[in-house]
Amino acid sequence: MRQAKTGWKWAIALFSLLLTVLIWQQGLQESFERPSVAPKISLMQTEMAVSASSSLPETIQEVFLGSEPQEKLYQALSDIPLGQIEDRERLLLAILEESENEQKFILKKGFNDKNFETVKGYILDRQKGKELDRFPDFDEIELDPLLYQISCSSLGFTDEKCINKKYNFHTSIRLLTSQLFPFFASIVGSILLIRYAFIFLRKKNTPWPEMISPPLSVIDMVLLISGGFVVIGEVVFPALIIPITDLLFNNLSSPLNQSLRVFIGYCSMTIAPLFIIRYQLMGLVPSGIDGGWLQWKIRPIKEGLFKSISGWLMIMPLVLLIGWLMNEIIGDQGGSNPLLELVLGSDEFFPLFLLLITTVVLAPVFEELVFRGILLPVLVSKVGKASGVLLSALIFALAHLSVGELPPLFVLGIGLGLMRLSSGRLFPCALMHSLWNGVTFISLLLVA
Repeated sequence: MRQAKTGWKWAIALFSLLLTVLIWQQGLQESFERPSVAPKISLMQTEMAVSASSSLPETIQEVFLGSEPQEKLYQALSDIPLGQIEDRERLLLAILEESENEQKFILKKGFNDKNFETVKGYILDRQKGKELDRFPDFDEIELDPLLYQISCSSLGFTDEKCINKKYNFHTSIRLLTSQLFPFFASIVGSILLIRYAFIFLRKKNTPWPEMISPPLSVIDMVLLISGGFVVIGEVVFPALIIPITDLLFNNLSSPLNQSLRVFIGYCSMTIAPLFIIRYQLMGLVPSGIDGGWLQWKIRPIKEGLFKSISGWLMIMPLVLLIGWLMNEIIGDQGGSNPLLELVLGSDEFFPLFLLLITTVVLAPVFEELVFRGILLPVLVSKVGKASGVLLSALIFALAHLSVGELPPLFVLGIGLGLMRLSSGRLFPCALMHSLWNGVTFISLLLVA
């Protein structure tokens, strides 16, 4: 009877593994077709630089804004095919275009927004040689501050009328924060890395605690990752739940609709893996093991917080470096996480709050539970520490189904795995993961 049960277990595991290979192969291939948010973020940062140029002293503009931010904005807009460019960007491009013939070509297609049509009318009137003695005040026309500033200035009106100094000052603060924070964090992280490497080479580092692993097999891990996380969590449950959420939230606005869909979808994805973990650990009694099989060990909280912050600082320069190298060598591979696009495109509190909970709370806790709570200890017990960390990091990176993000996520997975080994606890890993996602989330909000 036991052999029959084991045979079914093997059969289900192998079938799940085969499906996982096919699903991940398709997902990774499709990631090439998903647009990258990098160009959009770069365009937003360039727009911020144009606004900030009126608020920052000329002595530091070259350092933080680069030379001729308005010219860079024109080049960035010119690189977008006219068939894909949005109305706002098309109007900006037309305003910045010096050739009247090119302006007419860009403006040939009308705008749905009546305010954009108003600006278009002023541009065409100027081309006809009409004297422009007035441009609507900011509160008379619904344009964002940058579009208003560039429209107004290009038509020959004074900076006093065109520039919103308060908005530009706040924009300069956001831009400086988005640039300086990761820079200083990377500097501190590099110093900590050098210090840790020096201590490690001199063999004066504190010995790592013993890795506690539940007595589970590799087949159990295949069932957890392939069967629970991928097949049921990423395919079966979404196929059942997404049509229901679409039906329930179809009448809601787009940002709220999409945020609820992401939140509910992610919650449903966790059900099968959590059930499998509970089933696998249910009959195992961790007698005498402090913290149980999962080793959360939340206390002492202060020590866990310190370890998570130091781990985040040390991994940041490495992830940024590998991301930069991949972009320089291969170029932008696309396939950004759709969550990033949602954060950039939403300006309402509740949708952003749902995305924040998903990315900063649900994802770190669930993923650390699966990848560093169960998978890593079992792999370490089977293949050793180094191979266990590398394998768990690779599976963690592949599970995100993005070729472009795979190398940085692999490095992040290694850092989280080393945190698990060095601390002997899962709590600092979840905090470090949450901190990484949280800083990314805030960085997107700063440029959105």
